[in-house]
Amino acid sequence: MDTLQQLFGTGTTLTRELTLERMALSMLLAMVLGQLIAWVYQRTHHGLSYSRSFTQSLVLLTMVVALVMFVIGDSIVTAFGLIGALAIIRFRNVLKDTRDTVFVFFTLVLGMAVGSQRYPEAVLGTIALLATTTYLHYVRFGTQGVFDGHLSFRLEGVEQGDGAFMWILKRFCRHYATISVRRGTEVTEYIFQVRLRDPKRGDDLIRDLKSAGGITGVSLVLQDELSEV
Repeated sequence: MDTLQQLFGTGTTLTRELTLERMALSMLLAMVLGQLIAWVYQRTHHGLSYSRSFTQSLVLLTMVVALVMFVIGDSIVTAFGLIGALAIIRFRNVLKDTRDTVFVFFTLVLGMAVGSQRYPEAVLGTIALLATTTYLHYVRFGTQGVFDGHLSFRLEGVEQGDGAFMWILKRFCRHYATISVRRGTEVTEYIFQVRLRDPKRGDDLIRDLKSAGGITGVSLVLQDELSEV
């Protein structure tokens, strides 16, 4: 009888050690995959709704859901207990972007996959989502506008002509179209629609125009490519 108790006791200890090892592995994998998701979200984010706390929450939420799956296990009683506990908590944070909702939902699903020890599905799903997110970002999928924004400036001295700045526009812009030209006795005002070769080089375009000579009042307004006007 004592031998049976020792065997059962040893078996229980070994099972608990294996469970703890799997839980540690799941938490580590959840942290790594959550960081990959948060990093891609940060690199592909546009607009004014970026929040560092939200980016960190993507990592933590993946780990929390994985831990919840381990705590629940096969116990229905524990599952209902956690549902009741979560019902008490009120989440008042409103997501301003539907894309943020997608990332939150994916971290929940990823945490469930890791917590239920479906490691191949979790890794493959993460690779598929991040690859698709990166692809949509770089091909600018869903962007309706041909132009990035508006460029306006004043050219002092009519005798200089358009050649004083056209070569700069061709170097920095894929496409550009003239909206309006107001010619005065000494100053000519230009407004262009522009599509930059690299949206991150807008400051370089402004600097080169200012250094061209005779050009003042340079202003470049880029629209948010995720907003539809």
